[in-house]
Amino acid sequence: MLKGLGGLGDMAKMMKAAQEMQAKLAEVQGELGRLTVTGEAGAGVVKVHATAKGEITGIMIDPTLLHPDQKEVVEDLILAAVRDAQARGQARMQDSMARLAEELGLPAGTNLPL
Repeated sequence: MLKGLGGLGDMAKMMKAAQEMQAKLAEVQGELGRLTVTGEAGAGVVKVHATAKGEITGIMIDPTLLHPDQKEVVEDLILAAVRDAQARGQARMQDSMARLAEELGLPAGTNLPL
């Protein structure tokens, strides 16, 4: 297409590749925003739902925990479940970014911007 223009053909090819990478990155980011992970604590008596991007979307507490003398235990379990959900979301995000980097032919360990 741009044959005979020397480096301009390569530049156009690089720009197209960059645009494709940007589009794929946006697609993966959208998927991560829709992907839900669930963190648990206390053998599942507290569950936190979050997107793979770390946005908390819901908390479920088993009614058996709702005793006034258990306030600190419940707070600790909620915190543990939130951290679990965030860790799971982060792991899914890293997996998705690694797959995208592989699809784009980038070296392993390349950090793509989120």
